[in-house]
Amino acid sequence: MSDAINKLVKSAERILIIQADNPDGDSLGSALALESILGSMGKETYMYCGVDMPAYLRFFKGWDRVSSDIPSAFDLSILVDASTMTLLEKLANSGKLGWIASKPCIVLDHHATVENQVTFATELMNDITVSSTGELIYKIAKEHGWPVNDESGSFIMSSILGDTQGLTNQLTKPETYRVMAELSELGVDRPKLEEDRRELSKMPVDIFKYKAKLIERAEFVLEGKLAIVHVPHNEIMEFSPLYNPAPLIQNDLLQTLGVGVAVVVKTYNDGKVLGAIRCNPRYAVGDNLADHFGGGGHPYASGFKLMNGKSYSDIKNECIRVAGELIATLEQDETNESRKNPKNYVYSIDG
Repeated sequence: MSDAINKLVKSAERILIIQADNPDGDSLGSALALESILGSMGKETYMYCGVDMPAYLRFFKGWDRVSSDIPSAFDLSILVDASTMTLLEKLANSGKLGWIASKPCIVLDHHATVENQVTFATELMNDITVSSTGELIYKIAKEHGWPVNDESGSFIMSSILGDTQGLTNQLTKPETYRVMAELSELGVDRPKLEEDRRELSKMPVDIFKYKAKLIERAEFVLEGKLAIVHVPHNEIMEFSPLYNPAPLIQNDLLQTLGVGVAVVVKTYNDGKVLGAIRCNPRYAVGDNLADHFGGGGHPYASGFKLMNGKSYSDIKNECIRVAGELIATLEQDETNESRKNPKNYVYSIDG
């Protein structure tokens, strides 16, 4: 499959790189890495996203080159870190989707659970063995001799760090560490990346105060294993342009003793509901929980979108029920495994 991807890239002159409507560190890092790699190959590139880059991602140098406009001329599109039409609502509403579907399209992703796949994709590579789409791009580049230097390498490393939560979750495989080492050998300075991230993603005072409100609002259920927070429409409109409420609060929830799953639910006045799910390693149920609501992702980071006008109260109760069932199944499997292998079984105390 990567041979076909290589042929499409080699034959194209102008390439459109697309992110979904929920950009994160992996999608933006992947887009910027491709821009750099393809630019070194003599390609003309454009980066598209239907929404503005959230403030917490603006430590990526080049984030401001991502546009909400579709160029009039391109030969090939590459969709990164998403293989579902559900996350391309802005693009679908732009009236340009047919234009994109009429040309060759490559989809690069790594999520295990995907609904409503991109049907017009010429080549779809959804590799669940890699930690992130950034790692997948590095894998393809290495296989086909695409140029990766310290600039593109820094974006790949940032995308890996984003989806693996700093190499702390189980998306991190032995190969991920090898890729990180190879990127370091190219000259990528991980401590500098972290320094830039901390400095350039500092929150305004208003966001700091808003975070306190979200913390106060957090509900802890299922004996504290599930944390859930509601963000209503008016707060989305006021604060999202400055900082996405989900990443603002979810890491703190996962650092709370006993919490395995953190869910942030955003409700809009038009009936739309967006859910962001993050999980600690022992409670890797994110993909299955999102799948219940028609969404997708991987076990540690996933999400869903509803358009049926269901109330937050109903969604919360359903989330508690389904998450409770998934967690109970995990814990029962854990108990059975410990009984079968009492000497070899390792019990994790991490959140």
